[in-house]
Amino acid sequence: MAGDQLARVALTVLVYDRTRNALVAAVTFAVSIVPMFLGGVFLAGIGDRWPRRRVMVSCDVTRTALVAIMALPAMPVAALVVLLFVVTFLEAPFRSARAAMYPDVLHGDLFVLGQTISMTTYQASQIIGFAVGGVMVGALGTRTSLILDAATFAVSALVVRLGVDEHPPQSVSDARRPAPLADARSGARLVFGAPELRTPMLFGWLAAFYNVPEGIAVPLAIVLHGGPVAVGAILAAGALGGTLGNVAFSRLIPPSRRAALMAPFATCCCATLALLVFRLSLVPTVLILTGSGLLGGYQAAASSAFVTAAPHDRRAQAFGLAQGGMSLGQGTAMVLAGAAANYVSPRSVIAAAGALGAIAALTIAFTRSARPARPARSGRSG
Repeated sequence: MAGDQLARVALTVLVYDRTRNALVAAVTFAVSIVPMFLGGVFLAGIGDRWPRRRVMVSCDVTRTALVAIMALPAMPVAALVVLLFVVTFLEAPFRSARAAMYPDVLHGDLFVLGQTISMTTYQASQIIGFAVGGVMVGALGTRTSLILDAATFAVSALVVRLGVDEHPPQSVSDARRPAPLADARSGARLVFGAPELRTPMLFGWLAAFYNVPEGIAVPLAIVLHGGPVAVGAILAAGALGGTLGNVAFSRLIPPSRRAALMAPFATCCCATLALLVFRLSLVPTVLILTGSGLLGGYQAAASSAFVTAAPHDRRAQAFGLAQGGMSLGQGTAMVLAGAAANYVSPRSVIAAAGALGAIAALTIAFTRSARPARPARSGRSG
């Protein structure tokens, strides 16, 4: 993940420098996220059919090769974007297979704490990648940054192969497996039809609103009179807050209170961004983005509630669909924000996204089921 963030900073800065167009830069950043939706819909179920460790290693090895190709000299920007699309597409089965393993290893509240550790290290790597990325891109250039990203995938494949036990899935045979489109429809009915899956998933999707600053980080940094280092600081702020928030939410709030607090935390997480409607300098802006990320710590509870409620034989598919929907929402919101930032201040765009996110959080809170999560019904439909 640290390598991915480094590559995202490199490509976004490169494209914006060449085009000076906030929309094109936002599209480039979104291309590193949106394919997660397609991968989540059509590939996430692989982790329910094949050995999950094998799925993770295969994805990493393939991405090593693709990113290495991206680092070739004189690679056109269009080719870089296409390769980035494929690399991100393969992230969905990797994440889904990994998430499906956790409940097999950790049980009860240990699973929640394990999810917190995973999300914390994930966001810490984002902080490192974003914060260091701005400096390294300025000092080393895009090509070297991509070579480093390829190396991180190779290391990940080695660590997973040597350090992770195999956990075979408990799924139907290939002969009984529905066609991909029918399988996707069946998975959608599963996650949208069960309140114990639907509610935490919708709270998770609110990330589309409070992650908007990532998509327009470059034009925002320019408005704030900053360069690549400011871009890295803006991108790292939310991840830093999220890292602290995940730990605080999981360690300081008892399990019985986490579900009830998801709604107010989600609302305040988005509403905090509305403060950027005021013309603030770089430091206050970074502090606001960090505070929003801190309140986003509720995502640890939402993710744990969702994975726990998913039936074992469809856990990877359910997680992939939820993660894919989040990625689609994030990418769409970033593209719209980039388009808007060509006409109004990036500060105003972020403030508007925060206000809309707060309204969405309140809507989910008022319409959700009040009963606690319980395991979803196993078995397949369709």
